[in-house]
Amino acid sequence: MASRPGLFTEWPWQRLGNFKYVVLAPWSLHSLYLVMSKETKELDMTYLIVLPSLLLRMLHNQVWISLARFQNARSKHRIVDKSIEFEQVDRERNWDDQIIFNGILFYLGYFYVPGATNLPVWRTDGALLMALLHMGPVEFLYYWFHRALHHHFLYSRYHSHHHASVVTEPITSVIHPFAEHVVYFLLFSIPMLTTIVTGRASILALLAYVAYIDLMNNMGHCNFELVPKWLFTVFPPLKYLMYTPSFHSLHHTQFRTNYSLFMPFYDYIYSTMDKSSDDLYERSLKGKEEVPDVVHLTHLTTLQSIYHLRIGFASLASKPYNSKMPILLMWPVAWISMLLTWIYSSSFTVERNGFKKIKMQTWAIPRFKFHYGLPNERDAINDLIEKAILEAEDKGVKVLTLGLLNQANELNGNGELYLHKYPKLRLRIVDGSSLAAAVVLNSIPLETKKVVLCGNLSKVAYRVASVLCQRRVEVMMTRKHEYYILKSQMPESIAGYLLLSNIHNTQVWLVGDGLEDVEQRTAPKGTLFIPYSSFPPKKVRKDCTYCTTPAMKIPDTVENMHSCENWLPRRVMSASRVAGIVHALEGWDSHECGDKIQDIDKMWSAALRHGFFPLFRISPVLSN
Repeated sequence: MASRPGLFTEWPWQRLGNFKYVVLAPWSLHSLYLVMSKETKELDMTYLIVLPSLLLRMLHNQVWISLARFQNARSKHRIVDKSIEFEQVDRERNWDDQIIFNGILFYLGYFYVPGATNLPVWRTDGALLMALLHMGPVEFLYYWFHRALHHHFLYSRYHSHHHASVVTEPITSVIHPFAEHVVYFLLFSIPMLTTIVTGRASILALLAYVAYIDLMNNMGHCNFELVPKWLFTVFPPLKYLMYTPSFHSLHHTQFRTNYSLFMPFYDYIYSTMDKSSDDLYERSLKGKEEVPDVVHLTHLTTLQSIYHLRIGFASLASKPYNSKMPILLMWPVAWISMLLTWIYSSSFTVERNGFKKIKMQTWAIPRFKFHYGLPNERDAINDLIEKAILEAEDKGVKVLTLGLLNQANELNGNGELYLHKYPKLRLRIVDGSSLAAAVVLNSIPLETKKVVLCGNLSKVAYRVASVLCQRRVEVMMTRKHEYYILKSQMPESIAGYLLLSNIHNTQVWLVGDGLEDVEQRTAPKGTLFIPYSSFPPKKVRKDCTYCTTPAMKIPDTVENMHSCENWLPRRVMSASRVAGIVHALEGWDSHECGDKIQDIDKMWSAALRHGFFPLFRISPVLSN
């Protein structure tokens, strides 16, 4: 929102929320009716092409969003190296409003503009006329309108909304108040209306002009330099006819330079070109390699989770993942992504962050959760993890954390497999078990005397049970097999506090993977379910409370946090991810994988000291 919102700032359909697409329903349904009820010869492609063109524009924009986020997480050609936060993502959530607006105007134009019906597929003279009109009136008028928008009166009421994003993303290009978009459409309609009323318009020329506008808008705001230098070498005048991402980024950082739309020649004419434009272009093109200190190695979860990645849909990634998200229409793409994971043979970067002097990246193994349960996939997954570890080693990464099932005992012995194969690794492999155990222990209410431990056993479960038994808290288990395994590993002095019982008279349950619905239903009303596993249990009971999986809130100074980690709330990180950061900040020189586990008190105290804090009530420091 602008600092002092002016008239017509809100979009007319803003209050409709996600139902805003209904404003296009009359024309869309009419188009479908015509296709189904008339013969091909009677159909006017000028009218029918509007809806597909709108859908293609959305796809075009989404491709740019994903490409830019992927490149900004990994590329050395990043232009502005500053942080994007949730506030910006929320502000830019409705980037499709301008496509809906254009669609309405295109439909109205078809019915009310003379000569807009039954257009030919292509006319060269019309395309050339549109190009000349864009270079002349459109670029000229936009330049001066843009300068006017930077006057205090208009800037505070309208344009400041766009400039709130210093670090731009492709969709930043269309984030303006409604009144601004009305003016922009009037400008862009000059070439289109002129060719229509003079009888020179064609379907492909109109579509190409709109695609050109989208292309240049997205490219100019993508925040990584991609225009090759040889283009300007081969054709030097091109520097006056096409801007670059670095050229426009200076407008967002320097504010009163580089006003041009897509063609910088008016900035040259009126001496408003930033003098550092060429230098920034050269530096951005050359780039600077960034070596992360910490890498968090995770993987995809459900088929739908591909959309929740930071490089997927920005609005979905900024919210905790919900497997019931209404994206059924996207299942075909989800299945295609699953097939691609079998082909793709390397991890990929999905996020980068900063904290204090530590640089962090999140890499993802291209496998879904169900892959980890397939015996014939385990070797392939271990090969992918091993490849990522060796890549991180070559880059000089200090700490690599194993997230989710990448640390599964049945897969690689909690990461110990890689230490056996590469005993001289310089980087440290961390599974975060000590911090996960500390989070679970400090989520248990202070007065608790009994807990139920239910679910598949894990390294974290064993550590939590051991500490609770040392504190003389009774740990009740319902599964005989897991009970005898755990009891055999307990010292005799505390093993008496580990009990096998089917009587569930306590309201604190520590739950792991494999928890069955029927087990949850035996819990008393008001039970507090505290997961010790990486994946949350299915919420069967509405009369009980479910904690998140082991995680901690992060300090406000952690940079570039604008997506949620799976199902966790905003600005919350999993314990394994936090453990790697703490490990690097403390400079610890030991691994935490396999049977090795850090001192719980030491890890917990270090996490709190660096500004991480629990989501739930903290109990006193627990002894080992």
